[in-house]
Amino acid sequence: MSGTIRFGTDGWRAVIAEDYTFENVRRCAQGFADYLLSQGYGGQWVVIGYDKRFQSESFAASCAEVIAANGLKVYLTEEATPTPVISYAVVDKSAVGAINITASHNPPTDNGFKVRNRHGGAIAPEGLKEIESRIPDKVENVKQVSFNDAVEAGQIVLFDPKPAYLQQIKQLVDLEAIKAAGLTVLVDPMWGNGAGWFTELLAGGTTKVVEIHDERNPTFPEMSRPEPIPPNVDVGLAKTLDFNADVLIITDGDADRLGVGDENGVFIDQLRVYGLLAYYLLEVRGERGPIVKTLSTTDMLKKLGEIYQVPVIETGVGFKYVAPAMLEHNALIGGEESGGYAFHGHVPERDGILAGLYILDMMVKLECKPSELIALLFEKVGAHYYDRIDTRFTGDAAARKERILSANPETIGGFDVSGLNTTDGFKFLLGENGWLLIRFSGTEPIIRVYTETTAQERVQAILDDGLRIAGIN
Repeated sequence: MSGTIRFGTDGWRAVIAEDYTFENVRRCAQGFADYLLSQGYGGQWVVIGYDKRFQSESFAASCAEVIAANGLKVYLTEEATPTPVISYAVVDKSAVGAINITASHNPPTDNGFKVRNRHGGAIAPEGLKEIESRIPDKVENVKQVSFNDAVEAGQIVLFDPKPAYLQQIKQLVDLEAIKAAGLTVLVDPMWGNGAGWFTELLAGGTTKVVEIHDERNPTFPEMSRPEPIPPNVDVGLAKTLDFNADVLIITDGDADRLGVGDENGVFIDQLRVYGLLAYYLLEVRGERGPIVKTLSTTDMLKKLGEIYQVPVIETGVGFKYVAPAMLEHNALIGGEESGGYAFHGHVPERDGILAGLYILDMMVKLECKPSELIALLFEKVGAHYYDRIDTRFTGDAAARKERILSANPETIGGFDVSGLNTTDGFKFLLGENGWLLIRFSGTEPIIRVYTETTAQERVQAILDDGLRIAGIN
């Protein structure tokens, strides 16, 4: 099978057995191998990991066969591993990059192919384009060795990345304080790679960790996909009350994203979580440094930047933009609307495990429930309200984009439009009242309509206008 393979917001994703085949995965691996060799990395190590989706371990082994056949050496994880742990392993093992077989939060029908650089972070767009250009059209042009032969020759080494990552986490977070706090923490790893990590990290104290959806099940029951937003988190939110938990911590399928529910079983949206994490680093830990944000996430960060006198850098959507910006600016934190956050002193990679631990540490240090943390944040920057609607579409995306660009609305949701940012999608600025963003997904045929506003009663009206501008209503 052949055909053009294009990387989206974070790698290549496709339907298993339709386009996502062993042949096409091997083609991607060959393109990445050629790219690394062109960088002068011949004979160096590459980390390969995978998630708990259907046949992910087999796809990862196929990638290892290709990488080894090209004169590179492979560290292959022994079992399904969270994306941030794979990324940290790149740094720990002094590898030159990584392949991660995961479709992250996509539906159960899909799988994916992510690549990372020597820093453990996403590769910048120009690098991704080069990898794409090196993907051979035909599988006959893919090099491959026998897996068992490569293992015997030491070209493929199976390893456990957990110990090094756990040691890193212990240096970043006051785990003992969390263990001793007597919290009840409900964890929903969404049938994915995050299962067991919080339980292991927080064992041995008075804090109790309860996990749900912690087995391997590639069909992801009780949710449409392992994405930590409603309605996929509704079961976890209900069980928060059943267990009388102090907080709900949710990680997506590959554990690079974080979702949070409060003690009342109410979901805390990703923009507010980003605001909390930035506030925690700046106020609670007293740290300083630039903040990197995508244009689709919260303006609360700009307000925090003004209060604490740190610069805020805005990028396009995706860690392929965030990670390079974090390295360039030596950022304190970087993140996006989807619930992915990365931190200084770690790898420039979304880490749902570390982000969740930071939320727990914030609760302990400030002696606050999650709802009380939100109240503290709003005291600093004012109340902000967010929502998003995702709609599948068919037909010509270019025509839809032209329609949006030519709409030129004077008002949206009753607010005057003060500007339009087309860096990534179409972000209509509503002055001090917030913004509306219309953006086409980089991984699926979906139009996303987002808003953040200081006026709670206007959220739906802004979204409705956004749908009309996009030609949905």
